[in-house]
Amino acid sequence: MSAGGTATGAAAPVTRQRGLDAGIQGWQRVSNRLIWVELVSVLIVALVVTALMAAVLLPVVLLSGSPLIGWLVIGVIVVVFIARMAFVPRRVHAIGYLLREDDLVFRRGILFSRLVAVPYGRMQLVDVNRGPVARLLGLSELRLVTAAASTGVTIPGLTESDAATLRDTLVARAEERRVGL
Repeated sequence: MSAGGTATGAAAPVTRQRGLDAGIQGWQRVSNRLIWVELVSVLIVALVVTALMAAVLLPVVLLSGSPLIGWLVIGVIVVVFIARMAFVPRRVHAIGYLLREDDLVFRRGILFSRLVAVPYGRMQLVDVNRGPVARLLGLSELRLVTAAASTGVTIPGLTESDAATLRDTLVARAEERRVGL
């Protein structure tokens, strides 16, 4: 077998990775059904913000006699939330995790990337949560708590079986690592 990893001797295609996770292979992705959960969340926030802005703007429009201001503000709100909805699939595809020998590595983010490595021996709590929309779609989120607040990790969009399996794996590895402490 050659250094490129192929048996034929031909070099494997090199893909240039950018960002914090360059050089790390084998990422596990979350379920694409998380896109729907995120879209519903953005839509609910958009409806609440629009309703609140309409309630605030109604007196202004009535006193000024011109509905142009109200329509302009609501239009800006709608454009912002449509833009947020357009980025949801890309944000979901940027979420990933990787189980390595000594730690779990988690990544998320497009513009503001976050890459966290949590050593198994530092995990204090592994929790599985399910919100109402995620529950309808058969999804869960797994939350890891450590002593350091900045290394807490939440992995959204796992199927219920994947979340349970990952929880059991992480708890077992954490127990193995804590024996030596």
